[in-house]
Amino acid sequence: MRLILGSGSPRRLELLAVLGIRPDDVRPPDIDETPVRGELPRPYCERMAREKALAVSAAPDDLVLSADTTVALGRRIMGKPRDAGEAAEFLHALSGRRHRVVTALAVRRGEVLRARSVVSSVKLKRLSDVEVNGYLATGDWQGKAGGYSIQGPAGAFIPWMEGSHSAIVGLPLAETAALLSSFGYPLWSTS
Repeated sequence: MRLILGSGSPRRLELLAVLGIRPDDVRPPDIDETPVRGELPRPYCERMAREKALAVSAAPDDLVLSADTTVALGRRIMGKPRDAGEAAEFLHALSGRRHRVVTALAVRRGEVLRARSVVSSVKLKRLSDVEVNGYLATGDWQGKAGGYSIQGPAGAFIPWMEGSHSAIVGLPLAETAALLSSFGYPLWSTS
């Protein structure tokens, strides 16, 4: 059984490696990630994971694993910022506040698709303009939901989190292992 990662995220590859998994192929899907008007963060994230899994071409026996992570401030979806200006806007909005990080994953084999989502909570300390500008200068905000990553330099801004650290990074390990196992994918194989 071949495993195809339907994501271009290097963080997801690293997290799969923690489980001893190296995908047979990596095929980032090309889909429209625009939220539907009025869509809430968790349903949006779940839809994105499912659509990504369905968009990846694969043989009927292949497993396709896709995921999506978004930052939610109330009902507001904070995806990947378009530029440093939007990243700064996100960071200022999150400054001193708790927010949710939603990661959804989907595994597909043929016509069968199973999905899960994990919601974690994160608090950013109150950020000064110097801290925001210094962080933006690192470039770490690029390609990161909400304009930051907990595993990068912005980890210094996070005094508190509750939930799944791996889900906040981009792939919840327990849920990923359970979904892959449900399709018979061999975890912890010694062969």
